[in-house]
Amino acid sequence: MGVGTTARAEAPGDPTAVKEVDGKWFDAQGKPTYKVQADGTVDWYTFSGYRRYHAECHVCHGPNAEGSTYAPALKNSLKNFNYEEFYGIVVGGRENKQAGNDSVMPAFADNKNAMCYIDDLYIYIRARSTEAVGRGRPEKKAEKPAAFAEAESKCMSAK
Repeated sequence: MGVGTTARAEAPGDPTAVKEVDGKWFDAQGKPTYKVQADGTVDWYTFSGYRRYHAECHVCHGPNAEGSTYAPALKNSLKNFNYEEFYGIVVGGRENKQAGNDSVMPAFADNKNAMCYIDDLYIYIRARSTEAVGRGRPEKKAEKPAAFAEAESKCMSAK
């Protein structure tokens, strides 16, 4: 979805993790999701999403995806955005014009710190949208999967 797009997608659905591939969890629809253990340990991708969110997104959208006077609370927005809509907005940006309350989300398509971790960002914000992960840095995290390290290296070194 690009600048000025107003089409609405379906809500993301049940976030329950049902399948794991190389340390990344997916819901019944095959969309990236989080996995939080009974002791509070989060999967690596949720933790990575927390780190990337606070490096790239919190300046506008506030700490912990809770919003600011400048941009909306993504933990609330993600209750209505599915993965594809989230991805489209991050890649292409978005412009909202509402009765003098205009806002612009810039496109991040050329930002490797966002694009190499877009699934992680989605997973973290999805976990915040359901309160599966609380405010602040997760205290416990799973080990970094080898597949994550390999994908990260490949993406960050790509031209």
